[in-house]
Amino acid sequence: MSKLGKFFKGGGSSKSRAAPSPQEALARLRETEEMLGKKQEYLENRIQRELSLAKKHGTRDKRAALQALKRKKRYEKQLTQIDGTLSTIEFQREALENSHTNTEVLRNMGLAAKAMKAVHENMDVNKIDDLMQEITEQQDIAQEISEAFSQRVGFGDDFDEDELMAELEELEQEELNKKMTNIRLPSVPSSSLPAQPGRVPGQMPSVPSSAHRARAASSRRAEEEDDDIKQLAAWAT
Repeated sequence: MSKLGKFFKGGGSSKSRAAPSPQEALARLRETEEMLGKKQEYLENRIQRELSLAKKHGTRDKRAALQALKRKKRYEKQLTQIDGTLSTIEFQREALENSHTNTEVLRNMGLAAKAMKAVHENMDVNKIDDLMQEITEQQDIAQEISEAFSQRVGFGDDFDEDELMAELEELEQEELNKKMTNIRLPSVPSSSLPAQPGRVPGQMPSVPSSAHRARAASSRRAEEEDDDIKQLAAWAT
């Protein structure tokens, strides 16, 4: 067995030491990453320092320049090892985070399943079907009531349209008769008009007055009556 294996084996058994929680392990990994990051910064500064010393001594002090380059090589090797270690720690941290997330998801899903089971224990499928059928029936009744309210109700509106139109025409005829009765015709003047002056050449003949027309009409009626009387007398003989 290797020395590294003996070291971890001698550190304690799994029975005597409890495993840390995922949160504790993630916190330790982040602390390690922070520590190695500071170590990287230190090594980079030392590498730049040894490189400056090597340039400073140059060919004047070849031995000191070579020693500076050797130290620079050791620091670079350590820096490369830290880079690899950080990559491994980063991979382990991401895997642990994913495992912790999956564990939490699984635990929460299990709790949800138990809660759903507890809720469904108080439910009966037959009761649910009866309830939905009752809800449907009540909705149909409500729809019928709404339609009944929305229909137009005729309160004594059953009249004969023909009778109503005939009555309306009678009222219109009465109104027209009243208007015709109230119309007044102009009266015929009783006084005789002044004598017509002599007709001047070039003028149109004057129109007979209304009095002259009335007298002429009366004379024609008298003549017609005389003719009728004579005709009746002839038939009698």
